[in-house]
Amino acid sequence: MYKLCFFVPDSHLEGVKQAIFAVGGGRIGDYDSCCWQTHGKGQFRPLDGADPFIGDLGKVETVAEWKVEMVVADDLIRQAVAALKATHPYETPAYDVWALADF
Repeated sequence: MYKLCFFVPDSHLEGVKQAIFAVGGGRIGDYDSCCWQTHGKGQFRPLDGADPFIGDLGKVETVAEWKVEMVVADDLIRQAVAALKATHPYETPAYDVWALADF
């Protein structure tokens, strides 16, 4: 089992979650569409060569974003990350994948 964590702006929160749920992410036992989400502010500065969805080259930008965490089965993690990348608006979405232990 893995935990997938990603950051996404308000405008794409539900779409990205639904894409990951559609490939089987967020399943715990007899439940699906499971996740934890918290609201916060992300910060970044697009450098030369970037094509930012939000913000301008060379300027620090802060954006209201959601941090979303969900579990994903071992055999589905690559599909879940692919779904995240395909639906996320940023050219380089920030995400983490953590292997989980089951005791």
